[in-house]
Amino acid sequence: MASFKALKGQGDAKTLFAAFLYFDFSFMVWTMLGPLATEISESLATHGFIISASQKATLLSIPILAGALLRILLGFGVDKFGAKKTALMAQAVVISVLFYAFFRGEGITYNELLVVATGLGFAGASFAVALPQAGQWYPPKLQGIVLGIAGAGNIGVVIDFLFAPKIAEIWGWQAVFLVGGALSTIIFVTYIFLAKDAPKEVYTPRPKKLKDYGKLLKDKDTWWFNLFYAVSFGGFVGFAGYMKVYLMNTYQADMSNFGINVFDEPNVKVIAGYFGALTIFAGAVLRPVGGAVADKMGGVKSLYIFFGTVTLLAIVNAVITLPFWVAIVVLFLIMANLGMANGAVFQLVPQRFGKDIGIMTGIIGAAGGLGGTALIKTLGWSKGAFDGYSAGFMIFTGVVLVAIMGISLVKTRWRTTWGVAAGGRI
Repeated sequence: MASFKALKGQGDAKTLFAAFLYFDFSFMVWTMLGPLATEISESLATHGFIISASQKATLLSIPILAGALLRILLGFGVDKFGAKKTALMAQAVVISVLFYAFFRGEGITYNELLVVATGLGFAGASFAVALPQAGQWYPPKLQGIVLGIAGAGNIGVVIDFLFAPKIAEIWGWQAVFLVGGALSTIIFVTYIFLAKDAPKEVYTPRPKKLKDYGKLLKDKDTWWFNLFYAVSFGGFVGFAGYMKVYLMNTYQADMSNFGINVFDEPNVKVIAGYFGALTIFAGAVLRPVGGAVADKMGGVKSLYIFFGTVTLLAIVNAVITLPFWVAIVVLFLIMANLGMANGAVFQLVPQRFGKDIGIMTGIIGAAGGLGGTALIKTLGWSKGAFDGYSAGFMIFTGVVLVAIMGISLVKTRWRTTWGVAAGGRI
């Protein structure tokens, strides 16, 4: 794509790569409880604590919720102290809770896991650091592809689903926290040497005060972007975090047969991880593609396409009992379009809020995390109330339709006001 070629000679490639790595591995540890949910539940059961469906959903949603709220804090830190210092502070917290969980091991309690889950929220909040750090180096016309590349770090969740269940099978679930802590430490050191904050001649930081948050929250466009990202990123991270639980509850027999006959692998939890990784991979790797598409045709038109496709597929998954292989294809396409929608949303954000990109990334990123938290809890409620997920998918579909209607309401105003001088296609 021309957008990728246009990056040559622009910005700072090392910082863009560092931002990608930082977000990639942060996203990996942020969502690691999802692929370990079954193993941790079994471990707690051996110590007399039977975790309910509601408690499992809560444990999986806490990192997402904490990450959402902390994005506002780290977004403020980016504007106040710089992206690099903010990133290193957050990474230090993440490393600490990872090693804590490892050393507590089998003796860890459910309440301690909730504390660990909260600490992992700092990893999820890395979004509010990595994207503005990369975006500060590049002109408006390249924001879609640049923030798409930095944001493609969410491929880290794919790594979770591929390797976490297998590591847990061989060495125990606590070993996954050891691996996560070791990798996070390596990224911490690498980031120190590669990442640089943009110089003043490229980007002038404008430290914000709390009243600045209030001012931006009074802007109605802030809330439209919050809605769109709550659907796109919230949908992606919500389905990603719950994917293994969903597959285990819905297609365990199919995966067991597939695993034994094809892979000669009797551990269905590992097979669920493989298929979870396959569906999540689409959304993770296609985020920069969504940004590039939005650069070419405009973010509004792109979101119509991506959200419309998600709506149709989610309805199909809700009303029809799909065969396993068809369900995997449908989930793959849902995640692909949500991932591309993420890139499209953040093709628009820097054009509308370029002078406040750090704080706005935090606010909008928080909305995305809240959307993911709500989706996980909705799916958990649907399973508990109806012993299935149709209601959960239909509720999600309704929210996506509201977002589509929202796009229709704002598109003309955006294109005739700030879009005129934005520097990119709206």
